[in-house]
Amino acid sequence: MALALARPASAQPETPSAAPAPAPLLTVARLSLSRGEKLILDEVSFTLKRGATLGLVGESGAGKSTIALALIGLLQKPQVGLEGSMALDGSANLVDATEKDWLKLRGRRVSMIFQDASSALNPCFTVGSQLMSPLRRLLGMGPKDARSRAIELLESVGLNDASSRLDAYPHQLSGGMQQRVMIAIALATNPELLLADEPTSALDVTIQAQIVRLILDETQKRGASCIFVLHDLALASQACDEIVVLYGGQVMEAGPSDVLLAEPLHPYTLGLKACVLELDTEELTPLPSGAPSFASRTPGCRFAPRCGNALPKCVDEKPPLETVRGRKLACWNPAA
Repeated sequence: MALALARPASAQPETPSAAPAPAPLLTVARLSLSRGEKLILDEVSFTLKRGATLGLVGESGAGKSTIALALIGLLQKPQVGLEGSMALDGSANLVDATEKDWLKLRGRRVSMIFQDASSALNPCFTVGSQLMSPLRRLLGMGPKDARSRAIELLESVGLNDASSRLDAYPHQLSGGMQQRVMIAIALATNPELLLADEPTSALDVTIQAQIVRLILDETQKRGASCIFVLHDLALASQACDEIVVLYGGQVMEAGPSDVLLAEPLHPYTLGLKACVLELDTEELTPLPSGAPSFASRTPGCRFAPRCGNALPKCVDEKPPLETVRGRKLACWNPAA
């Protein structure tokens, strides 16, 4: 069921038509990632505007989390094969960045909220120790200033009695509290780009909207951009300005969230929308069973074996990502 969540207005004001559009904060172009013979990401391209929110949407195995890990430098050469380009604010191509390069970015300009806070937080250290670590290590704060700032951060993410929470261990907090701590840690250094990898998947549905709302509010307050990794197309449409629909490491469709939800053109996007449970839904329409194979480099569209609109050409030739009716679309035979 879709969560009741109103998306805030974009922090980036509209640019007058006579003025050139501002450069995007993040540009990903034809990004491919491989492990041996397995092609995990296949020429993924998208851009993220400053102060905007973008959702990477798709089933498990779509490549969403892989993109996030690449964007924070946790997947690098030579451990994986990387091709294409990633540029943050006009930087050099981060595909070629070394760990030394990433240490200047990770935690400073780019931060990440991991999927399961109970696993991401170290059970051997207090909340305060883990929250103050980036403040002292990356921002050079002294112990007293770091503790004061840590209390402010915990209060900003809605944790009451913040001072005593600093002395607590992760297991002494509820799942929702642990996720709020993770958000505070990720935002501690005021990053330009926040990556949120399924930030509500381990939480009760009653607080999922609160956590998403908190991330949106805090990033907007700081003027930061955010990339959400999500399974839920309806949630993405409420939380994000733009959506990139992925399947098997390929971009199927990408564009403004309201456009994609109102009029999906790719059969896969249409299938995801049909799987959304609404209060007045009498029957769900599941996608045909199956999963993409990464065992070999597929020449065509990876969704073709499950697609009711597939043509022989879809299996043999990958469609280009082209602009169609207000969005980017990679499909030889669209649904509408």
